[in-house]
Amino acid sequence: MSGRQDHHDVVVVGAGPAGLAAAVTAAARGSSVLLLDAGDRPGGQYWRHRPDDDGAGHHGWRTFTALRRALRAHRARGRVTYRPGQQVWFVTRDGDGFLVEATPSHPGVAPLPGPARAGALVLCPGGADRQLPVPGWTLPGVLAAGGAQALLKGQGTVAGRRAVVAGTGPFLLPVAAGLADAGVHVVGVWEANAPLGWARHLPAVARVPAKVAEGAGYAAALARHHIPYRTRTVVSEIVGTDRVRAVRRATLDRSGVPRPSGGDEIPVDLVALGWGFTPALELPLQLGVATRVDVDGSLVAVVDDDQRTDVPGVHVAGEATGVGGAALGVAEGTLAGLAVGRAPAPAGPVRRLRATVRAHRAFARAMHLSHPVPAGWARWLTDDTLLCRCEEVTCAAVRAAHDDLGADDARTVKLLTRAGMGWCQGRVCGFATAALTAHLAGRRPDHTDLLANASRPLAAPVPLDQIARGPEPSAEGEPPPTDEDGAPDREG
Repeated sequence: MSGRQDHHDVVVVGAGPAGLAAAVTAAARGSSVLLLDAGDRPGGQYWRHRPDDDGAGHHGWRTFTALRRALRAHRARGRVTYRPGQQVWFVTRDGDGFLVEATPSHPGVAPLPGPARAGALVLCPGGADRQLPVPGWTLPGVLAAGGAQALLKGQGTVAGRRAVVAGTGPFLLPVAAGLADAGVHVVGVWEANAPLGWARHLPAVARVPAKVAEGAGYAAALARHHIPYRTRTVVSEIVGTDRVRAVRRATLDRSGVPRPSGGDEIPVDLVALGWGFTPALELPLQLGVATRVDVDGSLVAVVDDDQRTDVPGVHVAGEATGVGGAALGVAEGTLAGLAVGRAPAPAGPVRRLRATVRAHRAFARAMHLSHPVPAGWARWLTDDTLLCRCEEVTCAAVRAAHDDLGADDARTVKLLTRAGMGWCQGRVCGFATAALTAHLAGRRPDHTDLLANASRPLAAPVPLDQIARGPEPSAEGEPPPTDEDGAPDREG
């Protein structure tokens, strides 16, 4: 291993809600912290913003600006080293600590002077949009719902002028409202489930009134823009040649199976699809952290009440422990920061934080149970529908692997068809591959199925020459300091 090693008490990976909270809390408790993030500025996907953003349209912006101010103050005192534009691709044990390898996430970012060494890790890698294939989903103009929102928040750009937002879950609402506010004609929000399912979980909902108010605000935005909200409705086909021209919809029965429909085409040039989120577990899995299947069918890291994993010195916070939103991430990140801080954690705040986590976890459980992936989603697939876009593996190929070759688990399907072996390494198609394989075998995806596409030797693409020679310091030595948004710090 070449290059100088930077030593810190704690390395926090990810500067989203959980990572920001963990970094500033650990610094406040006396720890030296290195905060690494692939983004150009703090906030993660949830608080993605442009440099001149005043926070309009962002929920929890006050919380973000408070965390950003704390980050700035701790950096000024030398307690936090913040390095944006750094993609962590490998973590490993090193004696009684850990080594963290990172590479610049885009050109123009100076590399770290060498692998970072820390006595403790707080991993807050977040997650990505969960996608289910549908005929035509590879056409230009089809985006993940989070991708459509990221373009809008990060660049102020919309990818079309006439859109449909479809899938399941409350996240569809802010995406549709944001597009409409930007001037897009949203022809509808198509929710695969019936939100009346929330009625079975009223006690959990009542514990988080801010979520109820947030949902009511989005519902009002849809009404203001005259956006129809259709339940038990899905995009069953996307029509077009060189790009999206229209969509066809289907309605689902109470068991989640599509009903026969007339197949009328609805003209659109933008389709935003979202089926929840898939936690990013590459880094926890590199260290052997225990995982479980959450209520939404996602693989998540197992943690205790202080966000500790079963690997000593490793804490995980945010979406990687279960998808639950920014407020939950902040609470979990704060608990993790208290746990790794040098000073003892105060009992009162810890109790209150744990209570907050329990309330938001109960709400998240209610959300997942009310917005499951439809049981009959595979019914709208055709033989030539691409499942794995990178390797161009069709649904017919997966069916053949099961029917003709006896592949009953996702790992075997992956080996026989190359599904999940392309550029994204299963990040896009992994859940769908596991779900389709289990469907063909007449069961639900289990821990083994999900693990087959979640565990990766490298957490991100890395140039081969960097792996061969190890990290090297830049020609100028230490890179110049940056401000809290990653720009050169004019104040030094």
